Amino acid sequence: MKVAKSTLFFLFLAFCLQAQKTKEVKVNADSILLKNTKYRHIGPFRGGRCGAVVGDLKQKNLFYMGSTGGGVWKTIDGGSNWRNISDKYFGGSIGCVAVAPSDPTILYVGEGENTLRGM
Repeated sequence: MKVAKSTLFFLFLAFCLQAQKTKEVKVNADSILLKNTKYRHIGPFRGGRCGAVVGDLKQKNLFYMGSTGGGVWKTIDGGSNWRNISDKYFGGSIGCVAVAPSDPTILYVGEGENTLRGM
């Protein structure tokens, strides 16, 4: 009887150890989908808040951005590179940017921060 009990105990122990070895590994679907994703910073290379963004309907990669404390920035390549176009002319916090409907080379800019400083 003792032999039968000890045999059953060792068989049970062997079964439990085997069950632990064959445990399923859960795979995160996001890790499969995003494993080849490369991240890049699309600019502009500065910190702070953005107060306004506007684009031109005829030029799909042209955008202007008004930033809080950083002036007006322009991109002609869809956001890969940005340059500040307001330095030496005006600066400070920009609350509004608009492209003139009659002439896309005219840009209206309103100063003053309109963004909330919430988290």
